[in-house]
Amino acid sequence: MPNKRFDSLMTREGVYVPDVGRNYPEEGPDQSLLHPVYTRNEVFDENYPYIDDSLNFKINNWFGYYCFLYPIVFTANRIKNGLRIRGRENLRKWRKQLNANGAITICNHCNRLDAPAVLNAVFANRNTRIPMYAPNFNTKDRWYMWAVGGIPIPNTGMKAMKCFNEAFDEFHRRKWWFLIFPEAARWDYYKPLRPFQKGAFTMSYKYGMPILPCVITFRPRTGIYRLFGSKDEPLLTVTIGEPLFPDTSQPRHEEVERLRQQSFASMLDMAGIVHNTWENE
Repeated sequence: MPNKRFDSLMTREGVYVPDVGRNYPEEGPDQSLLHPVYTRNEVFDENYPYIDDSLNFKINNWFGYYCFLYPIVFTANRIKNGLRIRGRENLRKWRKQLNANGAITICNHCNRLDAPAVLNAVFANRNTRIPMYAPNFNTKDRWYMWAVGGIPIPNTGMKAMKCFNEAFDEFHRRKWWFLIFPEAARWDYYKPLRPFQKGAFTMSYKYGMPILPCVITFRPRTGIYRLFGSKDEPLLTVTIGEPLFPDTSQPRHEEVERLRQQSFASMLDMAGIVHNTWENE
C-alpha cells in the first residue's frame, strides 16, 4: 500500500530501507501501534516508589542485569537480530565528560529489543534509569522493565509527576545515566525518524548532562541469520554518535530546542537519511 512518508524518504546510496509489509500511519507520529494485554492494575501515582532503594529491588536489579540482560538478552539480540555496534570510539574519546555527570542516551524506538541493544552498545550498568510508558508496567513484561531500571512516567496528575521529577533529581545527584526514546512510541522497523518530544533535552539542560545520540539502522537478513528469524525481518545496527553538550548560560527554551534539532540532524546523518519525511516539529 502506498505511503507518502516512505514515498518521499531519500537516503544515501546503499542504505537499506526494510519493507516488512506493515501499514504505518501517515499522521500522528507518537501514536502507539502496539496492543498489549494488561494483566495487572497497579496505579502509578504519588505513592509509587519511583526511587526504590529496597533490598528486594537491589537483588532483582542485580539479577536482571547479570543473570538475564547480559547473558541472555544481549546474546539473543546478537543471534536473532544480528546486532552490530558502531561508534564506540566516541565513548572512549569522551569518556571523561560522559562519566563526570552522567549522560542521557537517546535513540529511535523501532524494535522490541532496542533498549537492550542500546544498553549493550554503551556498556550500561545497573545505574541506568529508563522512563517508560506507565501502562506497560501492567503487562507480562513488568518484571523485566522494573528490574533493568525502568521508571513509569505517571499519567495520574501533578502530584505523581512531581514525585517522578524528584526521583530523577536524585538519580542525577548520584550521576546515573538515563536512556530515553524521544519518539515516544515504538514503530517496529520504521526507517524515517519521527519528531522528538522535548523531555530528554529539557533534562539535559536542567541537569547539565550531555546528550549521547544513538541510532538503530537495518540490514537485510542474510546467511545464517535466516535460521533465527523471518527473512522479512531486518538485522539491527546501533551507531553511537558524538555527544552534544547543553549550554546552560543560554535561555532554556532556546537551548532545549537547539539540542533537539541538533540531535535529530545527527541521527539523520548516522542513519544515512538525506531527506526525512517528518519535520522535527
